[in-house]
Amino acid sequence: MIQIRHERLADFDAREALLDASFGETRYRKSSERLREDRLPAEGLSFIAAEGRRVIGTARLWDVSIGNGRRALLLGPVAVAEDCRSKGLGGAMVRRAIQTARKLGHDAIVLVGDPEYYNRFGFSGEKTGALWMPGPFERRRLLGRELTAGALDDARGMIAPAGRLAPTPDLHELVAQDARANGLRGARPRAA
Repeated sequence: MIQIRHERLADFDAREALLDASFGETRYRKSSERLREDRLPAEGLSFIAAEGRRVIGTARLWDVSIGNGRRALLLGPVAVAEDCRSKGLGGAMVRRAIQTARKLGHDAIVLVGDPEYYNRFGFSGEKTGALWMPGPFERRRLLGRELTAGALDDARGMIAPAGRLAPTPDLHELVAQDARANGLRGARPRAA
């Protein structure tokens, strides 16, 4: 049975493997990635589709600022395991993300994606023509969806990251964790 649920810390490796399989290394070169780098997803808006213990889908939303200081969310990446595609799972995850974002009081969502796919969820380029991404992007693929009427009216300018910063790991703690995992005692990083 497939379940769409909030992402857990334990899902990290499986989610990353799914994204690598779906998008490859090119995912790190996309303009959307500039908006996600060193950030945490929007609170309560990271979803996993699981079949038993297997992660078969992911959808996440990120806090962004759209041009003139308005807040919005960025949807993506959305990915489904290859053997589970064309069964409506991606659509179910997008609908869940939209529904939850609305319940949490967000006003708008933007994304870079295929209009042919995302139009059915209410996304269009109608109000994103004056918005820009931080890097190369295809204008026709920059889409938006209002969750509150008028939320994207007169939206213009650069889309910028606005979410919580990801915690920076402490090198000493990482080395100590690795040492504990490998059965070493009292290991400390050495100076070069």
